[in-house]
Amino acid sequence: MLQTLELYIKIAVDIERGILAGGGDKHAYCEAALLEDGSRQQDIWGADWIPYDQSIAYESIINIRPSQNNRSMLIQDPAIRECVKQIAQELIGGYEPEIG
Repeated sequence: MLQTLELYIKIAVDIERGILAGGGDKHAYCEAALLEDGSRQQDIWGADWIPYDQSIAYESIINIRPSQNNRSMLIQDPAIRECVKQIAQELIGGYEPEIG
């Protein structure tokens, strides 16, 4: 998934199904792959995953949804951001070793 942009990965996350699509140079391509797989557009949110420090940026043009009270490219709802983060960490993030 890092082939295109090298430093980060564009992802689209279906927060209802707990899946994501990633890679390429546009979030819309990831969104289209999820829609083709049966996801509903209202459940898909775009973000960028930065593998180096396993951080996430919650900004994408596919997030502009006045009908869902999201009038910005940034995911405004903290609960949705947390879902996107958890799914991304589980599916493409590294692991955290157990201590003790």
